[in-house]
Amino acid sequence: MEKTKTVYIVRHAKSSWDNFALSDHDRPLLPVGIKKTKRISKYLKSKKVLPDLFISSSAVRAFETARLIAKGIGYETDAIDNRKELYHAGIDEIYDELFSIDNSVNSVMIFGHNPTFTFFVNNFVSPEIDNLPTSGVVGVEFKANSWESIANAKFKVNFVVFPRMLK
Repeated sequence: MEKTKTVYIVRHAKSSWDNFALSDHDRPLLPVGIKKTKRISKYLKSKKVLPDLFISSSAVRAFETARLIAKGIGYETDAIDNRKELYHAGIDEIYDELFSIDNSVNSVMIFGHNPTFTFFVNNFVSPEIDNLPTSGVVGVEFKANSWESIANAKFKVNFVVFPRMLK
């Protein structure tokens, strides 16, 4: 029987540009970003989304988004895998991160950045989106036995959710 592998693609929450002394990597979340991410967390919890693995870009705004969602859906925050490779990653690097996941893991939530995350989700959604907004999530399920085979696997989009869709 063919198994499935599920990827939840999450763009980090809205972050602050207030402190120009901070590097881009170290920018924190804005209160509005935290609020919208909590709304997304409630949606994910209502859909019983609880991935086996969280992988986040090492950027503060992505990691803090991962922590907020983890707390909101019951994932252990200390278990979030923080990877510098997802900061400034291209599509090939996103696939490399996914291909490196142990096949005993059946679902992963990845946290990162635009424009790459928009380009990545546009491989799956139809019609394409202009922009994966901050705190936006796309869930894609692949008919695949291994992570290495997802690039050529049949898939279905389980959901596309943006904060503005939830009130």
